[in-house]
Amino acid sequence: MNIFTETAKALVSFLVAAACLCPFSDAAAGHLEDIAARGTIRIGTTGDYIPMSYLNPATGEYEGIDAELSKIIADSLGVKIEYVKTSWPTLTADTLAGKFDVALCGISRNYNRAKSMAMSDAYGEGVFGKTILCRKEDAAKFKSIADMNQKTVRIMINPGGTNEKFARANLTNAQLIVHQANAEIPTLIAEGKADIMITETVEAAQYIKKDKRLAAPLINEPFTRHSCGALMVKGDQEFLNYINFVLAELKMDGTLARLEKTYLR
Repeated sequence: MNIFTETAKALVSFLVAAACLCPFSDAAAGHLEDIAARGTIRIGTTGDYIPMSYLNPATGEYEGIDAELSKIIADSLGVKIEYVKTSWPTLTADTLAGKFDVALCGISRNYNRAKSMAMSDAYGEGVFGKTILCRKEDAAKFKSIADMNQKTVRIMINPGGTNEKFARANLTNAQLIVHQANAEIPTLIAEGKADIMITETVEAAQYIKKDKRLAAPLINEPFTRHSCGALMVKGDQEFLNYINFVLAELKMDGTLARLEKTYLR
């Protein structure tokens, strides 16, 4: 018997029962009760972010640390996963519209998101940060923001997320090229369609392993540092408490450290 799963299920039963005893609060009778009745938890994901939540076209399966966390959360609730496709440009709107119960796909914790939505406790602390991906032959050219912020430099970004925000805030002189499919950008960089991809350290590390034409010369000196968290609508404190409870248990028993070592370090 899995002690964590049994403890988690007991907590769910308690919270659902508490929700039923509190009819004066619409938020209380929320996601945990709905998930239990539905038999599935709806996980929002972009499916384009290695090594967080990536839909492998060869297998049709989601891979990455957030895919693993999604399975653990679903198992603890005794339900199945129903993945719901979202995108970086529509992530906020889809979350606020209630298209899924929780989004897990390498979502940066930041003040703007926390103002309008609920974010879980952090994971991957000290691992994430903005960096660049470029061709190996060009690695020596790019040592600073100033080196990249030139009119002759072509920078490719995916729309709607923090990569685009970083580029538009810091690389105003460079040529910014928006490409819809994030997972295609590394190959386009390798083929010379652009010079630089703005990305995360953990993503860059994966692509330089996969494609020897690529380099991440500033991976150990990221321009920013942040953590990731699960994203959901505000107002359902019981559900947020439960997600944080799962993360706390995974930290305590070493599971989260193991997953971070496998996927992020």
